[in-house]
Amino acid sequence: MGTPYRFLTTWLIEAPRQDVWNVLADVEAWPGWWPAVAAARELDPGDGRRVGSRYRVRWKAPVGYAVEFDFTVHQVDEPRRMAGRSSGDLEGAGVWRLFEENGVTAVTYEWQVITTKPWMKALGPLPRPLFRLSHHRVMAGGGEALKRLVA
Repeated sequence: MGTPYRFLTTWLIEAPRQDVWNVLADVEAWPGWWPAVAAARELDPGDGRRVGSRYRVRWKAPVGYAVEFDFTVHQVDEPRRMAGRSSGDLEGAGVWRLFEENGVTAVTYEWQVITTKPWMKALGPLPRPLFRLSHHRVMAGGGEALKRLVA
């Protein structure tokens, strides 16, 4: 079994929640603005609310490795919440939550995964600090890019 990780990311963005939602929900456009996203494509569109939609996303970590996984959307409450499960190099669950007050949107992303790549599993918990730092940088870069995009 891979090493478990639990992350919580928070972004504050001076833009209406719906504008932020529209950008986050367009997964295939992520490579155009999120520096760590190398590729993203839709595998299944799901229903009219995107429930059941599935995406394959390839991430490049700032420390030289890449991960790729499919993410299937299981719950959508636009523009407040989107949740789903990942499978591939990282397996687990993630939830986007968006809150708005006075034109500022708070975005949280809760991510609970285990590593499945053989080399990651072989190292066990040893690279935990490196993986945590990498995740933080990937998400910080996304938050900053999103702020510029919706400004």
